[in-house]
Amino acid sequence: MGARLALAALLVMLDQASKLAVLRLLEPYQTIPLVPGFNLTLAFNRGASFSFLAEAGGWQRWLFSAISLAASVIIVILLRRTPAADRLNGLGLSLVLSGAVGNLIDRLWLGHVVDFLDVYYRAWHFPAFNIADSAITVGAGLLVLGMWRQERAAPASQ
Repeated sequence: MGARLALAALLVMLDQASKLAVLRLLEPYQTIPLVPGFNLTLAFNRGASFSFLAEAGGWQRWLFSAISLAASVIIVILLRRTPAADRLNGLGLSLVLSGAVGNLIDRLWLGHVVDFLDVYYRAWHFPAFNIADSAITVGAGLLVLGMWRQERAAPASQ
């Protein structure tokens, strides 16, 4: 479990360092084109995914902080129960944990999540996101893949 927590801690540090660099480099909503289809754009999200409840008046900061904290505790418990040989689910849980903690730090420290990765095609832009969001997404995908693999490996008892 130590390596899994170390990975999560490393990703939290990477997430926070990237957000700090972007906060120092860019003004809010300033855009730096990097390659076609990808910019750095500093944005703030007071809500959840896709700015859900972003304009709710402030209480959502504490709701999403509580959810992130509870999820983090549950994930650590799940990590402790996940066998070392179950690398896929262990990695997925570590990634989700790192993302939850990374965004929790933002909410507690700043009152909002710092987003800066801007993927687009022509005039369409995906909502800005960050490394923590990416870790949650990839981790959730690995957990789904792990469940699918376990389901396929289970003997057909029905």
